[in-house]
Amino acid sequence: MPAVPILLNDPYFSIWSPYNRLNEGPTRHWTGADKPLTGLLRVDGVTYQFMGGDNRRLYETIVPMADEEKWSGQYTRRQPADGWEQLDFNTKDWASGRAAFGTDMRRPIGTYWDEENSDLYVRRTFDLTAADIKKELVLKYSHDDGMELYINGTRVVNTGNKRAHGEMLILNNENKALLHVGKNVIASHCHNQTGRAYTDFGLYAQSVRPFGGVITAKQKNVDVLATNTYYNFTCGPIDLDLVFTAPMLINDYDLLSTPINYISYQVHATDGRNHRVELYLATTQEMGQDNVDKGLVPSTVTLVNHNGVNYAKSGTVKQPILARKGDGVCIDWGYVYLSDDNGRIGLAPYLKSVGHFISNGKLTHQSDSIVAKDASELMALAYIHDFEPVGSQTQSAYTMIGYDEIEDIEYLYHRYKAYWAHEGKVTIFDAFNKLRTQYKEIMAKCQQQDKVIYDDGMKSGGVKYAEILSGSYRHVIAAHKLFKDNEGNLLFFSKENNSNGSVNTVDLTYPSAPLFLIYNPELEKAMMTSIFNYSKSGRWNKPFTAHDMGTYPIANGQTYGGDMPLEECGNMLILAAQLCMLDGNTQYVDKYWKIIKQWADYLVDNGQDPSDQLCTDDFAGHWAHNCNLSAKAIMGIMGYAKMARMKGLVQEAKQYEDQAHKMGIQWEKDAKDGDHYRLAFDRPDTWSQKYNMVWDKLWKTNIFPNNAIQTEVKYYLTKQNKFGLPLDCRKDYTKSDWIMWSAAMAKNQKDFEAFVNPLYTYINETDSRVPICDWHDTKTGLKQAMIARSVIGGYWMRVFADKMEKTRK
Repeated sequence: MPAVPILLNDPYFSIWSPYNRLNEGPTRHWTGADKPLTGLLRVDGVTYQFMGGDNRRLYETIVPMADEEKWSGQYTRRQPADGWEQLDFNTKDWASGRAAFGTDMRRPIGTYWDEENSDLYVRRTFDLTAADIKKELVLKYSHDDGMELYINGTRVVNTGNKRAHGEMLILNNENKALLHVGKNVIASHCHNQTGRAYTDFGLYAQSVRPFGGVITAKQKNVDVLATNTYYNFTCGPIDLDLVFTAPMLINDYDLLSTPINYISYQVHATDGRNHRVELYLATTQEMGQDNVDKGLVPSTVTLVNHNGVNYAKSGTVKQPILARKGDGVCIDWGYVYLSDDNGRIGLAPYLKSVGHFISNGKLTHQSDSIVAKDASELMALAYIHDFEPVGSQTQSAYTMIGYDEIEDIEYLYHRYKAYWAHEGKVTIFDAFNKLRTQYKEIMAKCQQQDKVIYDDGMKSGGVKYAEILSGSYRHVIAAHKLFKDNEGNLLFFSKENNSNGSVNTVDLTYPSAPLFLIYNPELEKAMMTSIFNYSKSGRWNKPFTAHDMGTYPIANGQTYGGDMPLEECGNMLILAAQLCMLDGNTQYVDKYWKIIKQWADYLVDNGQDPSDQLCTDDFAGHWAHNCNLSAKAIMGIMGYAKMARMKGLVQEAKQYEDQAHKMGIQWEKDAKDGDHYRLAFDRPDTWSQKYNMVWDKLWKTNIFPNNAIQTEVKYYLTKQNKFGLPLDCRKDYTKSDWIMWSAAMAKNQKDFEAFVNPLYTYINETDSRVPICDWHDTKTGLKQAMIARSVIGGYWMRVFADKMEKTRK
């Protein structure tokens, strides 16, 4: 996996390890923010680090970034002369500006820059002493989109076309040799492709190695299944197994929504002898803070006892509940809890806590209540387990870590807790107790969920497909929040992670649908109900579907700047029809029938040859006359016809069926371009994935004549690159969810696997160490943007297609 799931529940409680080895670096939130977990195993007085990496380095500012100081630099937006990155380059024609440069309102902006498809060149000079250069230096940088960085004329960073915050390059001896005593220059070139733009960089020293004499545990393997991540380590004569479990059972709403994960562990000796073994786990107050790069804000760190169980608890002092919304942010309200199940917990300064354990294998506890004001007071919420003398017989135990958001989401101006809390009747301590008393039962259910996901993938698509699905399940679920509104409606809201932060976006609900249509269609309804009710209430009064319900976690109505009329109407009608087919009736949609017909009529009037409308793939640049968007509209009309027939509206059903077939015939004629079909009706010599046609195959409606679907599939197989099938002819990048929809249209297993194998290669080999990016370059394997999103639920389309076929038989 490009990033391994560690602790997951929702868009805020989403912690990953972006490394091949768990002890290679700190665990992180999907945004890239460090959310550190430290893991140590002490064997006969020798300490091995199995989690956390490089002894938890701290940093001293040498050349600050903009979150500390709006530093000044010279910049130009025109292509500069050769040698612009050299120290002695003449910048008389360049402007002066303050950092950061860009449009990202979540972070400090000193100089505005927002043009799409534009370049920014920045030079920053600074002085270094000989003592500075001797330090262990780190170049830290943030960028949106691609960035190159030069030290005194030599390029040391080339990110490729992607965006990131707080990336770090540890300067090796070769890079440090580029620096001089006295004046130096760091020069950057950043290209903004679309959306927000950003440039910032600085130089830091790794000022502290908190503890020495620690051996890095040897990681033997890691296995990722649907709800469990399994690690195995060798720590001298002891084997350690570590399991992270998110009990997100798709048919158990309480467990699905409960923000608590298990950390299970077991040890045994491999040399036939007995050994003294202690295990140490810790996190810090960073778990409950947003942008710690700006410095830690005051937090309370306390020891609380409930019914005889101790918990280490931490959260910010201010507790700005639901005060922050947007993309790329972490939570700064609520409380993280670490339980003392099967061990003991203590609160102490981080370095003191770790050092004390290394020295004597003991837990140190400073106080039951601490107010930590800043980074100098980094506190450890620490857990320790003392094993009986460890021999060849395995000893095992577990603890739990959870996050209570207090209030989780605001929907139509009412605030709600997640489903598990049952309107406040269940406390976080009740939830911990349930997981404690039912540990064996819940773990067994999780293992069964893992087996179902793997076996279904294996049966439909082979080993690689099964592994992709197993590694994606928690990723999809954790991009949502499950709750009930005050009218009793079950609601399951996605966050548009690393895209724009929208909540409950319809064109995320659509691609993610296959996973939920297979295993729990009620969750698919829970994504759609609010959109229906939003229109029915009159709050949304346009003749087409809304795009979203707000900006996470505030869902008071659409905040997206543009509409996607054909896109979202087609999405809602197709999914509504599919849900009705699974139910065998139209009960779910009956109360929305007037709205549904209005949307169907909009598709009839506008869907044959779309005008210049936004669609879900508009990052590629939207064109009028989009053939794939037209295919969606046509299938939406057929979806309405199917629902009308189920309601007994026979004449109306036939009218819309005939309309869909008529439009499909015209579509095939207008889109035909020799051996394939065009990207846009008026653009010869173009092509694109027509993933929306998959419903014609699933429903066996024969809307698109002359074997159009298989003509497309055959053509796609000639266009593949190492890391997958491009989205269309304009760029090398793709959307991996749509690849899997297109793959599901393949007629045989060989062709299906031909689509899956490059996607597997991408997930296995990409240098973009983030939760799976659904928008990546098919030649470089690098991410574009859009990580940790629910849309990869679309990977299950083949399993869903097989389920549909089996149901017919």
